[in-house]
Amino acid sequence: MSAITKKTGNRERRDAITGWLFMLPFVLGFALVFLLPIATSIYASFFQQVAAGGGLYGGGNTVDEFVAFENYKNIAGDSRFWVGVGRVLIYTAIQVPIMIISALILALILDSYLVRRVTVFRLGYFLPFAIPGIVAAMVWVYLYTKEISPLVDGLRYLGIEADFFHRNMVLASMANMTTWTYTGYNMLIFLAALQAIPNDLSEAARLDGASGFQIVTKIKIPMVRGAALLTVLLSIIGTIQLYSEPTVMAVINTWMELDYMPMQIAYNTLNGKLSPSGTGPGSAVSIMIALIAGTLAVIYAITDRKVNGNDL
Repeated sequence: MSAITKKTGNRERRDAITGWLFMLPFVLGFALVFLLPIATSIYASFFQQVAAGGGLYGGGNTVDEFVAFENYKNIAGDSRFWVGVGRVLIYTAIQVPIMIISALILALILDSYLVRRVTVFRLGYFLPFAIPGIVAAMVWVYLYTKEISPLVDGLRYLGIEADFFHRNMVLASMANMTTWTYTGYNMLIFLAALQAIPNDLSEAARLDGASGFQIVTKIKIPMVRGAALLTVLLSIIGTIQLYSEPTVMAVINTWMELDYMPMQIAYNTLNGKLSPSGTGPGSAVSIMIALIAGTLAVIYAITDRKVNGNDL
């Protein structure tokens, strides 16, 4: 081996070590806050907390008992869980298309020459995302409450009697909350993708006589398909984990039970409000929710690739 080759190999090893050292804080943080909780939850889902000790009721202490897949069998046979999943799927079918289309339209408007001071509008659209979800849900509950809501009063003035807490309206009411919160966030993703499109393509299309509408539909929208895929996948995963909105709405709507949405089932099972309860059953519910979200995301990604081709 020549001296030059040896020096090159040493330099490459030093560069590799330096790169890994720079990545080490992220890798440790990722493992600590993401991988470790997932592994802990999976491990806990194979156990149940049972009474232990003497006496008729086990002495008030609990121990972890290995039950293999018993927790998952209980969930698979629990109609409450699947009814909740059905509700969240209906919610997703209503909310996600409206939000994604709205975000894309806003991004196209900001990317055009129709709007000045784009930074102001971009910040304004994004601000709802900066508001904590529980706070946003409380604000919307105030706007939905007939007795105190200026929104309901305004609609009544127009001759519209709105009951946002009705059983047939509550999913749409929650969908409105989420759409208001996350449209601006998804708009930024689309806007970044639009601004990455070379201006030469639009200029060439104009020279060929293409109208602004044709440029948008034939060039810009097809070229942000990757961003659309990302936003839809994130939205699917997010809606399956819906928690703040139904929890706050349930304060007003007493008919909304503790098992209205899957994440409520997981939380209330963990805290002993639903039976079987405990860390094991609650973890199993969480893992089932994650599997459903992942399955839906994979199905959408595969469908998108088959419909639009293999290039993402």
